[in-house]
Amino acid sequence: MRNYVPSARIELCNFSGFKIYPGHGKLFVRGDSRVFRFINGKSESYFMQRLKPSKLDWTVVFRRLHKKGITEEVARKKTRRTVKAQRAVVGASLDAIKAKRAQKPEVRAAQRQQALRQVKEKKQADEQKKKVEKAKSSSTRAAQPKAKFSKQAAKGAAVKPQATSR
Repeated sequence: MRNYVPSARIELCNFSGFKIYPGHGKLFVRGDSRVFRFINGKSESYFMQRLKPSKLDWTVVFRRLHKKGITEEVARKKTRRTVKAQRAVVGASLDAIKAKRAQKPEVRAAQRQQALRQVKEKKQADEQKKKVEKAKSSSTRAAQPKAKFSKQAAKGAAVKPQATSR
């Protein structure tokens, strides 16, 4: 007997997921000729009762689903840190962005204040122009007497005749 190699295979239990060594376990052949192997009567009984192995905490399926007993075997996957890349934005080149970032905050604040001041001055100038135009148009309107009529008349309703008895 030189170099004896056992030819029997190690099977897996169809219910619990345990290894079944040669000479152990039970075999069940269903009506459609499908073969099921069980490690013991307990697994077979639960299979026949149509219980889910994922709900029984002693089965391999349950342990896999709930991540039991894999503390040292699998090292945690290292998450890749995203590297931030600077890119030019529409309306500003990368050099301009870098130059602005390099500026001191006081300088940037001063520039912001200057820009705000310019916007406010422009607004005030526009308001002054509007006031002047409004004053001109109101003076021309005041010269012409306005005819009084009701809203209904403005909408095109017939004019109501005035009472003459009083």
